Amino acid sequence: GRGQRHEIRNIHFSKMVRLFAISVFYRGLKPVQKKASYELSSFGFFQRSSIREFMAFTSEVLVDKTGSGQRHTVKEQEYRCHVYVRSDNLSCVVIADMDYPVRVCFTLMNKVLEMYSADFPRSSWDQPASDLSYPPLDDFLKKYQDPKEADPIMRVQQDLDETKIVLHETLEAMLERGEKLDDLVSKTDKLSSTSKAFYKEAKGGTCCVLQ
Repeated sequence: GRGQRHEIRNIHFSKMVRLFAISVFYRGLKPVQKKASYELSSFGFFQRSSIREFMAFTSEVLVDKTGSGQRHTVKEQEYRCHVYVRSDNLSCVVIADMDYPVRVCFTLMNKVLEMYSADFPRSSWDQPASDLSYPPLDDFLKKYQDPKEADPIMRVQQDLDETKIVLHETLEAMLERGEKLDDLVSKTDKLSSTSKAFYKEAKGGTCCVLQ
């Protein structure tokens, strides 16, 4: 039946697509998104713009709620969102599926931030970005879909062994006491009305997107 075909399609894509998004931010008074790359081919065509907006919004919230020098992983439905804010406040967020190895994500984020730091002067980091595209991010996203390809190339860095990665069960668990994700969604101007409606549907369990 139709439901079975949909289920098979999802299984097929879960084997192929591991990483959905990589974003670079600068965490100033408010996070500034600098660069981003997405791989959303496993989602329905008409859902993709809303999913992209929501992933960008989620990434911004994560950077905002993570302190300098911290690494966090947040589970959200069948996804994991990984965030690393360096001590100089340059930040990276990777959104992956549940099977993608956490350690590879954090090693990948180190590499992304090293590369970004080398390519862009520090004086530009807190400026709003006019263009989010950055070909090296697209290359990373493509190359590291299969973590088995990634791991031998990116020898997992020693300092990660000693670093505690804080795991949160939901995005809401990262928010300050009294803060609600629903309120952040309704107040933000980063999401279109379509995406806000999409969030409500997803929350009701009628769609496969980050809550």
